[in-house]
Amino acid sequence: MKMTAKEYGRRVRHAGPSSALGRDCLWAFCTGGSICLLGELLRRRFLAAGLEAELAGTLTSCSLILLSAVLTTLGWYQKLAARAGAGTLVPITGFANAVVSAAIEFKTEGRVSGTGAKMFLLAGPVIVYGTFAAVVYGVVLWAMQAAGLPLPS
Repeated sequence: MKMTAKEYGRRVRHAGPSSALGRDCLWAFCTGGSICLLGELLRRRFLAAGLEAELAGTLTSCSLILLSAVLTTLGWYQKLAARAGAGTLVPITGFANAVVSAAIEFKTEGRVSGTGAKMFLLAGPVIVYGTFAAVVYGVVLWAMQAAGLPLPS
């Protein structure tokens, strides 16, 4: 039996599960926004305690990393990620979750060859890329300075 693309599409929509893409996107947006809001609240709390802005930002990042690592260890971050999807991939918490998850998964293989080596499966490329990007940026700034060009601020 021959069928047109339109008929095929109609049958697929009828037979397949309904997609809640809009609801999922909204939930991911709200979850990621809540994580960012928590970071901002922490930063303001540190500033209100009289800390310098740079130190407050550093402590905020460290606090979010620690919170993500603890929640991952307890198994709660994975449950949140299963529900919120990409909303939990806010860079700092998502990266901490990825590193801690790998460390937990391979702890049975030993501290060095398991936890120590495997937790950098994901972190390794990010660290290498960050280091390479910093070197390239430094060389560009050095070349601009050597040529007498104004440096970006």
